[in-house]
Amino acid sequence: MASTDGVKIHPAVDNGIKPGNPSFAGGVLSCHCASNPVRVRVGAQTAHNHVCGCTKCWKPDGAIFSQVAVVSRDAIEVVENGDKLEIVNVEAPIQRHRCKGCGVHMYGRIENKDHPFYGLDFVHTELSDQAGWSAPEFAAFVSSIIESGVDPSRMDGIRARLRELGLEPYDALSPPLMDAIATHIAKRSGALPA
Repeated sequence: MASTDGVKIHPAVDNGIKPGNPSFAGGVLSCHCASNPVRVRVGAQTAHNHVCGCTKCWKPDGAIFSQVAVVSRDAIEVVENGDKLEIVNVEAPIQRHRCKGCGVHMYGRIENKDHPFYGLDFVHTELSDQAGWSAPEFAAFVSSIIESGVDPSRMDGIRARLRELGLEPYDALSPPLMDAIATHIAKRSGALPA
């Protein structure tokens, strides 16, 4: 079995996963700027929280995974310094809004109404100092960390550490989310009734 000694995933999970609070009603996310930070109110509990290894998601310094969750887009409100926000890549399916000052991604939005996850925004709950956000449930796009420079020889130890934390590693999204995508596509194509 691969050693997990010293394997770091993300600061929010490295010392164990904090349980979420089902009655938690949201909070405020803040970028890392020392003055005039961007603040985004999330007016609901998040869902499908996970650590993500893709090269598009924002990761804090030293982390090899991001931590990201989804929430209904109508629960997102930029409450301070929205003029500092810019879209990282307007061509990307998820338009990630980041602070021009510190580079932190505040939320990601899907504008394509035909996308399976249209209506959901992606947020990084570690940007909030409130406790109670939904707990991470799995690890997505694990192999993608190699694309960001992680030595492939470390992968067995990283996967073992994810499992120790209770985050099943996948090289896509979790099976329920992949099923949701496939169901959306099947209904659009007529393979399943709409």
